[in-house]
Amino acid sequence: MQPKTISRLQDYTDFLQQSYSLHFPDYDSLHRWSIAEQGVFWESIARFFNVDFDTPFQEVFVPETHFWETKWFTGATLNYAQYIFKNASTERPALVFQNEIDKLIEISWAQLIAKTYRFQKVLISQGVTKGDAVVCFGTNSPETVAAFLATNALGAVWSSCSPDFGTAAVCDRFSQLQPKVLFAHRAYQYNGKQQDCKERIVAIQNQIPSITHTIHLDAHAVFDDATAQIDQLQFVSVSFSDPIWVLFSSGTTGKPKALVHGTGHMLLEHLKALALHQNVCEGDRYFWYSTTGWMMWNYALSSLLCGATLCLYQGAPNYPEEDALWRFAKAAKINHFGGGAVYFQKQMEQPTAFVQSTDFSFLKSMGSTGSPMSAEVCQKLQIQFPKTQIISLSGGSDVCTAFVGGHPDLPIIPGEIQCKMLGAAVEVWSAEGKAVVETPGELVLTAPLLSMPIYLLNDPDFLRYKQSYFSMFGCVWSHGDWAMETKNGGIVIYGRSDATLNRFGVRIGTAEIYAALVQFHELEDALMVHLLNDNKDELILFVQSNKQLDFKEIKGHIRKTCSPRHVPDKIYSTPEIPYTISGKKVEIPVKRLLQGEELEDVISLDALRNPNAMHWFLKQFD
Repeated sequence: MQPKTISRLQDYTDFLQQSYSLHFPDYDSLHRWSIAEQGVFWESIARFFNVDFDTPFQEVFVPETHFWETKWFTGATLNYAQYIFKNASTERPALVFQNEIDKLIEISWAQLIAKTYRFQKVLISQGVTKGDAVVCFGTNSPETVAAFLATNALGAVWSSCSPDFGTAAVCDRFSQLQPKVLFAHRAYQYNGKQQDCKERIVAIQNQIPSITHTIHLDAHAVFDDATAQIDQLQFVSVSFSDPIWVLFSSGTTGKPKALVHGTGHMLLEHLKALALHQNVCEGDRYFWYSTTGWMMWNYALSSLLCGATLCLYQGAPNYPEEDALWRFAKAAKINHFGGGAVYFQKQMEQPTAFVQSTDFSFLKSMGSTGSPMSAEVCQKLQIQFPKTQIISLSGGSDVCTAFVGGHPDLPIIPGEIQCKMLGAAVEVWSAEGKAVVETPGELVLTAPLLSMPIYLLNDPDFLRYKQSYFSMFGCVWSHGDWAMETKNGGIVIYGRSDATLNRFGVRIGTAEIYAALVQFHELEDALMVHLLNDNKDELILFVQSNKQLDFKEIKGHIRKTCSPRHVPDKIYSTPEIPYTISGKKVEIPVKRLLQGEELEDVISLDALRNPNAMHWFLKQFD
């Protein structure tokens, strides 16, 4: 038997012992130190990953009264794209790409440099400089990655939306940035159908007058540019806390927030999260199924910081075959495979013959996020992929990372997320503001996290920032997740805290209901809401199935496995459960719609993957 490979997290703890004379008997003690000594911790991360700042930092961590006033790495300057290109190598491709139509291709580092240089020349010709906004209405493809690198290298600020978004949703987001240049795909294929974006691109240009130039990415999909050297690229040094990109919240709990993230913040946070917690090593191949409108696109991009090859797939996850992504994983020899929890649930309900018969021993980790993964799905994945570490992450666009996630050396307990991430002061609090264990409560951060937004757009006094994250407890960040810390040090996420089912003083998460319903194989999907006001106290369950369901049996099963108090008062069959484009079930908008709010005040249909699903609720309960 071969000895187990030492993880990068173990390498890091060895580094702490050698360089700082620090020894930690277990992960819990290491995590506590990373919170108590944030200055030393983050300095050690920069040193461990050989981050050479263009200008050295003066102080690593300067805490202030409010979390958002905290200063990090004062005086330091750097360039994110330059750090990525330091990993350029002739020994491995930079990118691996496949779509629904064409065969898998590999993009070399030389080709990526040449394409980045070509885009950068256009941006410079359009007067793009440090701090300017550049936006992208594009697909998850190699030319989009090059467009980002060209933008970032100049110190400009990036923001992207998937072409799945409708015009109104795109303009609502991009118009806030007053961008100079728009990157866009004029067409793409999804689920076997050709999608034409030309009219929407024209509408975006017309509605955002600050856009002076549009670069059509379709014209740059072939990487045959003239050779360019790295030293031909311009790398503009920016301050540690200068903006790198603007992400937007999904809008499931209100109007999308424009979240501005810091350059150095993202670089160090993603190195820590990907390399230490997911064990992404130099030469690995990293893949996370995503669109450019989800934070996981930005997160996966940072695998290039770790010396990995970034693998991209453009298309539906189940076309032309139900196991399209697994076939891509096999062809690309992917080491880290990521996707949404709903995807894994669907795939494990009835694995295809290809998945069951194929050797996937090259898979080191399998990551899941977007919604809680049930213990049953985790167990099925572990049986199907016995040599792969099954990792669940929970965080969000707000921080563009995870609060809780994986650990390459800790045991996997189905239904639990393995650990609190280093540097993340995670606790679960009761309504009284007390830390609790083995009891569900609000997930909070009791100390600043490096990757918190540096600010929200159009929020100069931080009023919306405070309302979004500090209105519940005032002194700590409340993320809005209903969670539980276990005696093992793991975390269970039950769902959004404002979507929890609070019946007669007992709260449980909707994820518990959905997990209990997994055994009904004929039930394709479900959504549960709690309507509570002066005149009504109802639990309503919506189920999606193309077969006849026994509602009495469903109620009995929930009574037995969850709680007698949380048996739904009513069950309705719906043709479709609504989801955002990034794959989040829209519980809160449905709840608010059923409580009488107007659809336009609840959610933008342009931000939904299946907007007709919301129309059904509107018609049924108008």
